[in-house]
Amino acid sequence: MSNAKDVTDASFSTDVLASSKPVIVDFWAEWCGPCRKLGPILDEISVEYSEKVDVVKVNVDDNPAIAAQYGITSIPAVYLFQGGEVKGTVIGARPKQFFEKEFADVLS
Repeated sequence: MSNAKDVTDASFSTDVLASSKPVIVDFWAEWCGPCRKLGPILDEISVEYSEKVDVVKVNVDDNPAIAAQYGITSIPAVYLFQGGEVKGTVIGARPKQFFEKEFADVLS
């Protein structure tokens, strides 16, 4: 079971854009193999860095409006939001160390 909170089209602005903490958003789908591989990696990050960042998931099949708004065409797509703005993006499944390096400014 995932530690990451499920976010919807309806809750995105509250849970992500208005968050006081940086938020890592995992845009994913049930049928996506690489997405399922990435889930546990982001869960580790959510536990390890819970003081510094929130990790949430957006199922693109169930929430097409938010996926369209951010131009999500390939998944998994991992976006870092801070202060309501996109501060970083990673497309595709990557090892944990990659995310720790890519998002070092908010994780360290």
